[in-house]
Amino acid sequence: MSRWLVTGAGGMLGRDLVAVLSSRPEIAVTALGRAELDITDPAAVLAAVNGYQLVLNAAAWTDVDAAERHEPAATAVNGAGVATLAAACALTGAVLVHVSTDYVFAGDATTPYPEDAPVAPLNAYGRGKLAGELAVLRQLPATGYVVRTAWLYGAHGRNFVRTMLRLGRERPTVYVVSDQRGQPTWSYALATGLVELGAAALSGGVAPGVYHLTSTGESTWFDLAREIFALAGLDPARVRPTSSAEFAARPGARPARRPAYSVLGHARWSAAGLTPLPHWRLMLAEALRAPGFAIPQEVG
Repeated sequence: MSRWLVTGAGGMLGRDLVAVLSSRPEIAVTALGRAELDITDPAAVLAAVNGYQLVLNAAAWTDVDAAERHEPAATAVNGAGVATLAAACALTGAVLVHVSTDYVFAGDATTPYPEDAPVAPLNAYGRGKLAGELAVLRQLPATGYVVRTAWLYGAHGRNFVRTMLRLGRERPTVYVVSDQRGQPTWSYALATGLVELGAAALSGGVAPGVYHLTSTGESTWFDLAREIFALAGLDPARVRPTSSAEFAARPGARPARRPAYSVLGHARWSAAGLTPLPHWRLMLAEALRAPGFAIPQEVG
């Protein structure tokens, strides 16, 4: 039996990782949330990591706009905290699977970003996450795995799908940007892939380094919102398109810039023989049938 540690276990992805791992009797899991482990505390991190074969890191500062206002604090978690975790894994011999983001890219591509594409983050969140990536790759060249994902949603915490379902109850019309493209990805499906990668890493079946794991296909936020409404039995015509520029000009607009194009290629994942995630529409339909999503009634 192998021993795995999940950090950030109280968050959206962390909770799904624990759920997936609970069905794997050959894996003994310890789940630590932010209250149990501060990854910016070197002594606490070293004590927590000791004795585990693999660490799945889902601990992160995830509020993109708050990171823009408080970049040093966000980077202390997403950059320095990840470096601390990687250093502890290097000392104890643990494999580290670290979750990163499409926000390390500028978003100016027109075809899916390969794993080795040049990075150029647009915002504080992306800069902090890139610092974490580099720390993992530098300190764990043989046992470090960076998995970039994008447009994540799930049954727990704040995310776009849950917001759209709530707005479907509250508003007759919802305006959503139609000029940003990405790959909506269910956190539970991502967790399943991360566990598969971790098991393969421990068996020596996959090379370390950077991987991309998202749904297949691509969508705009507008397309995604209309699909959410349709699957929830709401009228998709209630979702209206707007541009990023128009959205940014509204009072109380979000301060962080978003990439216009966040589609990731999966060449290394495929070459490693790992299971691809489904098309985003199929994934969304499955997610909305799972527990945790409250399907609204039409606004009358």
